[in-house]
Amino acid sequence: MVAGVGLISVCVSTVATASTSFSLISVNDARKREDEAPMEAYSATTGKILIAFPLVCALIGFIWAFILMAQPDAAHYTAGHVVFGLAAICASLIALVASIVRQVRNAFDEPERFRWSWLVIAMGTINILFGIYVLAASDEPYRIAPGCVLIGLGLICYSILSKALLLALVWRRSFPLANRIPMIPVATALACLFFAAFLFEAEVSDASFFVPARVLVGLGAVCFTLFSIVSILEAGTSG
Repeated sequence: MVAGVGLISVCVSTVATASTSFSLISVNDARKREDEAPMEAYSATTGKILIAFPLVCALIGFIWAFILMAQPDAAHYTAGHVVFGLAAICASLIALVASIVRQVRNAFDEPERFRWSWLVIAMGTINILFGIYVLAASDEPYRIAPGCVLIGLGLICYSILSKALLLALVWRRSFPLANRIPMIPVATALACLFFAAFLFEAEVSDASFFVPARVLVGLGAVCFTLFSIVSILEAGTSG
């Protein structure tokens, strides 16, 4: 699980690296679609390498998750499902890196405007549905933690959606409701905390809820942290 979080750290650092030329997005917004990439932008090869980092991390995570889930014991069962959810977050970050890279290079075109947002929606939905399946498919106590955590990781994917969606909505057009987009991570943070509150109540009668209750609080904090990042992004693109 720690290694899975490490994969996400690699993806987040890639987002930060791609964002070093973020100011060029507003420059390209005023240029024509057929114009070449700005001289200050990173090369096409560098852009592909940046996109490849979260892609490779997601593939490693998914492959590793299925290997772990193939093991018969409860420890591998739990680890495999959590790593699957972490890999879905890496896949969601592909959309964010790709959107930033292609807009920095003035290569973001109309057909892909919402393509990356749908990828994030798919990853978040898969996590949540998989978590519900894990909770409903068995009465074994060990399935409670991975099922609940998968749902929380799905909500983090939806928090990441706010950034990818904002980049898509304001690219070469005005969107008056852009300042409402930062409310998405606020909603997901509240969902995590409300879910955690019910888990804390359930913990009184069943110790299996001890771990997921505390993990959901942490995931809610992550979602709320993304609110500040999206707010800064919205302020930077509001012009």
